[in-house]
Amino acid sequence: MCGRFVLFTESLLDEVGALPGVTEVHAPQGTPGPRYNIAPTQPVAMVRVRESLAQVDPARWALLPHWKKDLDGPPLFNARAETVASKPSFRHAFKGQRCLIPMNGYYEWHQEEGGKQPYYVRAEEGLLWAAGLWDTGLDRLSATIVTTAATEEMEWLHHRLPRFLAAEEMRTWLEGSPEEAAELLLPTPLRGFHTHPADKAVGSVSNDYPELLGE
Repeated sequence: MCGRFVLFTESLLDEVGALPGVTEVHAPQGTPGPRYNIAPTQPVAMVRVRESLAQVDPARWALLPHWKKDLDGPPLFNARAETVASKPSFRHAFKGQRCLIPMNGYYEWHQEEGGKQPYYVRAEEGLLWAAGLWDTGLDRLSATIVTTAATEEMEWLHHRLPRFLAAEEMRTWLEGSPEEAAELLLPTPLRGFHTHPADKAVGSVSNDYPELLGE
């Protein structure tokens, strides 16, 4: 699963502009500032792409389906790949409202002898791009992150993993048919994740500073 992540890069719009096929980037509402402990229901940067135009918008991290009438129920911050195409909360968005959620890395907790230890997970270099869905229930832009079973490399940490997209998969996820997108609902092909212990203070959503990353 993915319940906390970070996005602190100052060059987000440049990174979006370097995505496959993108030649123009719009961010009409600006982008969220650097964050080191993003939690569900808080604003995140969400990227949508149509042809050569990419748009970056702040969105609530926890999907509000278009039919949602209130905020009751658990926040839908993750969507399981195994049921995303059929579950009522996600199936409409999966058909044609797919997006990217950029992150520098994310936190995952692991049960150890002294209790639960948070770990910070990142790519060897650059941003990670998670497959996401968006919707506009309650007249609010919102998003969720798709998760799959963990890769063999990462299953020691947790049995679920965000569906991080490789560069060659992004256009299919963003603009492909539901059938084409469904072919990507498998564990990420990316390997070489770096993990190290994070500061346990990350457990409190009120803490948000670089030292949380550890090492």
